[in-house]
Amino acid sequence: MNYHVFQVVNGAAGRSDLVDDFFEWSAVWLIYVLAATAAIPVLAHLRRGWAGLLRVVASLGLAFAVGQAVAALSTEVRPFQTHPVHQLIPHAAGASLPSDHATAAFAVAFAVGAFLSRRWGVALSLIATIIGFARVWTGVHYPGDILVGALIAAAAVATIDIAGRVYNRRTGRHRPDPTA
Repeated sequence: MNYHVFQVVNGAAGRSDLVDDFFEWSAVWLIYVLAATAAIPVLAHLRRGWAGLLRVVASLGLAFAVGQAVAALSTEVRPFQTHPVHQLIPHAAGASLPSDHATAAFAVAFAVGAFLSRRWGVALSLIATIIGFARVWTGVHYPGDILVGALIAAAAVATIDIAGRVYNRRTGRHRPDPTA
């Protein structure tokens, strides 16, 4: 199933230079746009204190650590190492599962949505989805690599959220829900 979906997405690559250029750019550079965009709600919420920013950073750090552990245990190599693909961007051989780009992008998106602003979280999640799709389109990841990255990100954000709630209960502090 994972390879079949990969074939459908990556099989469409190479037919249109304009579309390929967009996804090549998105696979490499859109993560920087996501980071810059995430700075908007971060800066807007700093006046309320550092707690939201710290939770976003903790979520990203936890997601990255878990992603590295999963990659160390994974035997899945990149699609271009075992299959004929339309590889549109250069990439070193190695572990494919999970996608670091997807893990980071979804961790930032989900954390901003959970701790700072739901509206910005939705917008960033759309950008993260484009990044993930682009990594498959360009032939450097399977769809499952993107999905696992998103799941790791969601689990990291949930873990930081639960830890923050436990901490707040124990200290008597209250964290308001993110606003639009």
